[in-house]
Amino acid sequence: MAADCVFCRIAGGSIPAEVVYRGEGVLAFRDINPAEHVGALTDAPTGELDAAARCLAAAPAVAEQAGVTASGYRLVANQGADAGQIVPHFHLHLLGGRDLGAMG
Repeated sequence: MAADCVFCRIAGGSIPAEVVYRGEGVLAFRDINPAEHVGALTDAPTGELDAAARCLAAAPAVAEQAGVTASGYRLVANQGADAGQIVPHFHLHLLGGRDLGAMG
């Protein structure tokens, strides 16, 4: 865990969060500013890609907890500044509960 990473601090309990799912190597919590330590997929050693797989595997349970399984949801992983990544720690955004429109 990186001491200066907000997500690592949330996972460690030093920053409070509304946790909606906790699993092996995965913590899902409500975003305090909805829009949207492995810093980025491109920086991850091969073994660390397991973190991304765990996040994807947890997504259906998080969607169920959020009540968006039936209506649908979108998973977003921002990679780098031009994509809108603000926190340099790999994470997914689960968006749902409204019409998100089609993506090409």
